[in-house]
Amino acid sequence: MEKLRFMLIGCGRISKNHIAAAAANKDTMTLAVVCDPVRERAEVKAAMLKEQAGYEPLIYTDYKKALAEQKIDACSIATESGFHARIALDCMEHGKSVLIEKPMALSTADAEKMLATAEKKGVTLGVCHQNRFNDPIQQLHKALDDGRFGKLVNGTARILWNRTMPYYQQAPWRGTWAQDGGTLMNQCIHNIDLLQWSLGGEPDTIMAMTGNYLRDIQAEDFGSILIRFKNGAIGIVEGTACVYPKNLEETLSIFGEKGCAVIGGLAVNRVQTWNFSEPAEQDAAVEKLAGTDPKDVYGSGHNKLYANYINAVKTGTQPLVSGYEGIKALKIILAAYKSQKTGQAVKFDDLSFASTDMCSADVKVD
Repeated sequence: MEKLRFMLIGCGRISKNHIAAAAANKDTMTLAVVCDPVRERAEVKAAMLKEQAGYEPLIYTDYKKALAEQKIDACSIATESGFHARIALDCMEHGKSVLIEKPMALSTADAEKMLATAEKKGVTLGVCHQNRFNDPIQQLHKALDDGRFGKLVNGTARILWNRTMPYYQQAPWRGTWAQDGGTLMNQCIHNIDLLQWSLGGEPDTIMAMTGNYLRDIQAEDFGSILIRFKNGAIGIVEGTACVYPKNLEETLSIFGEKGCAVIGGLAVNRVQTWNFSEPAEQDAAVEKLAGTDPKDVYGSGHNKLYANYINAVKTGTQPLVSGYEGIKALKIILAAYKSQKTGQAVKFDDLSFASTDMCSADVKVD
């Protein structure tokens, strides 16, 4: 089957991972177009692709013009979070499959419209939760699928990072309710996705306390969440952008009747604890995954995520991180925001909320 032709929309901070993934998957895809309103940013990424993959993409500053003029099969969206839904809907209405950076949207209404549009147009919607493809996380899920934990009791996602004011000042949309949300939405959503995926993927009730302590932004720089899942297990989230003086860890811990596992390091990439009542063949492979940290918190999961997504588009199946999977972590965070706003527990299934709902005068994040 011929290669899929992709367009990358947004050439900012995260786009280098999409360039690397395009190069790693050049046998099955061509990154035909890179697009950014600031042409110089697109030119930098075009040169990066030339260096890594040996070919140059076309450069556009208007993705709608590219959609009209170029043969495109799929669009990768890596813009500011607040534009994700609008651009994704435009692309899907043009019959293009979409792979979108997290969060897929900033409201339940937009996310649900994206799911409905993908179904209506018969295109593939995927979300970039690349850490699901980390080798230790894959081993964890094999153990979960094999029932090695027994009855699940609880799990914890800890994201202990540092984001100073220059980080927010570099891109003024960061930390705003209209374009981003706070540390839960921006920094913590990947590990929240791993937590819900590991504990059964069916949240029931969410409670949260969040605060703004050190960063001069609209949204929270620290957040804590309690999640009760429908299977009875409880998830705990601790997320902060205030660790002094730099990123400390990102850790996922899962505890059950017959086993416990802790995957930590800089970006949930190292096995720190692996204890089970019964040994298994996979344990020998797990021992090799204490490993070293990646060069940055993004890791290299985009490469495998793209391979999985490309296969899904070609076979008409759902990718590992489909839109239906991607909406779950988003809804947990929006439920946490609603819980902070109302002071009440929030039912996951009944949730209708947007990050901008936090802008009303009666909301206090402190």
